[in-house]
Formats: sequence, structure tokens, C-alpha cells
Amino acid sequence: MEISKKDMKVLLKSQQGELDAVLMYNALSKVAKIQKDKDTFRQLAQEEGHHASVFHKLTQTGLTPNHTKEILLPILYRIFPRWILYPAIAQGEYAAVKTYLPVAQKFPEVESVRNDEKRHGDMVKRLIK
Repeated sequence: MEISKKDMKVLLKSQQGELDAVLMYNALSKVAKIQKDKDTFRQLAQEEGHHASVFHKLTQTGLTPNHTKEILLPILYRIFPRWILYPAIAQGEYAAVKTYLPVAQKFPEVESVRNDEKRHGDMVKRLIK
């Protein structure tokens, strides 16, 4: 199937976001003080890696992760309480659900990624309850 330029742009941005999230969640798993948080972040990193591979299969483009969130989020973790930081992280997951909608309608494999992103947001929010 031919991928339009507009869809390719969304797919590449999505692939980049997933790659970056792997690093971010791995970094958070190392600084988190609560074991449940560590375990959840490790799981999320693994799932985001799977998502990146879903997008890679579509784009056929190798991307390099951006280390900004990997560096920034552990710093924010030390500065802000979990009840402020975690909802912000969850919002990023929920934003991905919206971002992926136009391509999910054309590429069914992206729909399962969208569902995971919603679940990820819920998982992160549940860590503060």
C-alpha cells in the first residue's frame, strides 16, 4: 500500500515518540523509589519498544532515539511530587491516542497501539492512587 506524505509524517513522528518513550520509561524505572512504579515503567518501556517496531514496519525507516526525555524526566522526578509528574506523563500517552487516530483508520495494526497508549495512560495515573 502506498503511504501518503501526510500519513508518513504522522507515522514517523509516532515512531520517534515511541523510541523516545522507551528511553524515558527505562530512565524512570531506574530512579523511581517505589517498586511498583519501577516495575510499571519497565513494562511500559518494553511495550513502547514493540510500538516503535510496529511503526518501523510501516515506515521502513530507521530512526535514532532522542535522549531529551530520558535526561529530563529523571530530573523532574526528583523535583516534582509523583502526583504532579505522573498525570503529565499520562497526558502524553492520551495525546498519542488522538495523534494515531488518522493512521489507525488506514493501518489496522496501529489501532492496537492506540489501545495500548490509552491503557498506558491509565496505568501511570493508577500509580498515584
